[in-house]
Amino acid sequence: MGYGKDVQQELRAPARALRHAIPQVYESFGQLYAASLAPGALDAKTKELIGLAIAVSTQCDGCIATHARGAAEQGSTPQEAAEAIGVAIMMAGGPATVYGPRAFAAFNEFHAERASNDENDPAAP
Repeated sequence: MGYGKDVQQELRAPARALRHAIPQVYESFGQLYAASLAPGALDAKTKELIGLAIAVSTQCDGCIATHARGAAEQGSTPQEAAEAIGVAIMMAGGPATVYGPRAFAAFNEFHAERASNDENDPAAP
């Protein structure tokens, strides 16, 4: 495992427990999440990159892992992720220089996994 997967694994059990305690909140958030990332004037890839940049600026490790994975799954390149993180650093300053590398490591972890899966899947684009 690496940075992104480690964070997701660490949060899995406590998030599941909280989701069982307040299911309506999580159901509503899930609907908001899906609606926010649905393709529209901006495609899902761009929206995931925005989410990644905001996650860096808000210093949210769980959000970084989620949007790093989402950006990789939507086909973002390492350079696109780096540039989105660069905007977060410009907007958030010093703390983003700590969370930016975490985000880039998480993105690269998920990007490598996606590339490996694509190589092994003859139906992949």
